[in-house]
Amino acid sequence: MSQPTKPPPGPPHDETTLSDVKQLGLWAAIGSLSYVFWVVGGMEMIERLAFYGVRAVATLYATRPLSTGGLGVTMATFGWLLLCWNLVQSLIPVFTGGLSDRYGYKQTIFASTIIKALGYLVMAWFHSYWGFFAGAMLLATGTAIFKPGVQGTLIKATNRRNSSMAWGIFYQTVNIGGWIGPLIALQMRLLDWKYVFYINAAVICCNFLLLLTYREPGKDERLARQQRLREGQEKQGSLVLEALAELKKPHLALYLIIFSVWWLMFPMLWDVLPKYIEDWVDTAPMVKFIFGADGTQSHVWKFLLGMDEDGRTIQPEGIVNINAGMIMLTCFVFAGLGAKLRATTSMLVGTVLVVIALALFGATNLIGFAVLAMIIFSVGEMLASPKFSEFLGNIAPPDKKAMWIGFSQVPILIGWTIEGKLGPQLYHIFSAKDEFARQMLVARGLTPEQYSEQALPIGEAFKKLVQVTGDSPEHLTQVLYQTHHVGLTWYVFAAIGVASAVMIYFYGQWILKLAKREARG
Repeated sequence: MSQPTKPPPGPPHDETTLSDVKQLGLWAAIGSLSYVFWVVGGMEMIERLAFYGVRAVATLYATRPLSTGGLGVTMATFGWLLLCWNLVQSLIPVFTGGLSDRYGYKQTIFASTIIKALGYLVMAWFHSYWGFFAGAMLLATGTAIFKPGVQGTLIKATNRRNSSMAWGIFYQTVNIGGWIGPLIALQMRLLDWKYVFYINAAVICCNFLLLLTYREPGKDERLARQQRLREGQEKQGSLVLEALAELKKPHLALYLIIFSVWWLMFPMLWDVLPKYIEDWVDTAPMVKFIFGADGTQSHVWKFLLGMDEDGRTIQPEGIVNINAGMIMLTCFVFAGLGAKLRATTSMLVGTVLVVIALALFGATNLIGFAVLAMIIFSVGEMLASPKFSEFLGNIAPPDKKAMWIGFSQVPILIGWTIEGKLGPQLYHIFSAKDEFARQMLVARGLTPEQYSEQALPIGEAFKKLVQVTGDSPEHLTQVLYQTHHVGLTWYVFAAIGVASAVMIYFYGQWILKLAKREARG
């Protein structure tokens, strides 16, 4: 008979400590993950497939002209929608993340799936800016309820010895959905925009099937506590007051402030980059380099690369999707690398790489450099973003894991909400191709009546400029790019990233001192 295996050295899975804990090796960590971990990974993958199936194309849907099936609004107007979307999605979990701890992860995941499906259907039923706005608010609410339950489950299903690999694999698994979603959405929008929303409503409902196999970790403890509450053996305080008490802890509050700045620059990839690619980056040279002058007629390559129907250009979703594709294929490698680094060191290195990528987007509009920037950004994200949630979950009290994961929405609430308006607004001022085309048309002698939004709808100005001048779209694009400071939008957010990197460095030094003091007792 074999001897009982001794537990690995280090704190148990529910111990809270500021010190970094030595991680298991790659295969040992993977082998230690329970089936519950893989179930919630599957649910998150499905949810992200549907979510990014809409979010990745939302900028294009909103800003493309009405004549092509879009909503025909400016980036500045779309920014208000993003601001509200991010605000609702991020604010709700701050004070309701603890609901999953109290009433069950399975119940909150079920409710969120219903709300999210309804949001996609509203988007399909009402083809207007305000219809899309209403659907986005429902989608934001459902997402806000979904995340604490899923991520709280992940924390309960892992421990301090396998957490780096667990969060890395989780991040990698869900990006399968983040990669597939935009590609499916691209094919659907080529048919009709409403199919984008119908297909994602169907996709999110697949989570009802996974919920049948889901077993909530820590359920016995939660039910036992509820029994004690009913019997008067224990009192339950106000969830809001409990949350406020936790937020007063200095190491938590400062962490959330720093990453509020971080989240101010990070979401530019999804909120602004699709429009930047569509306006300024000519992807035809890359297609020519890969497939030759005639492009490709392979339906497989068209789908995988996110190409147009002619197989001669790559659509914006295809370029942005490099990010999800890289994470899907390689995140476990960088999770293993991150496991060898202190959490704050990994976040610092990742942030620096993201800054470099943003600056590179601003420096040139050549497709090769855009792809290089995507690769650098993705590596930075894999080193920084999973560690953000992992670190917070590891230092959270055992009975408040979902509540602290709810707190992880505070930086998103502050940073992404501000960026949701600021990013598109700065793009409208410094980088909007439609606005520059209107200005050139005025210089060519068009009267105010001729270039008004009634006579020349939003999104149609560049097409009109091509007709008026007789020049090729490629030539006019370069003329407009060279005569305006298009990259300034990216430099602003790269500078914000530098500020967040500096703060992460000093925070890491402070946490190291606190951990040493804690170790001394």
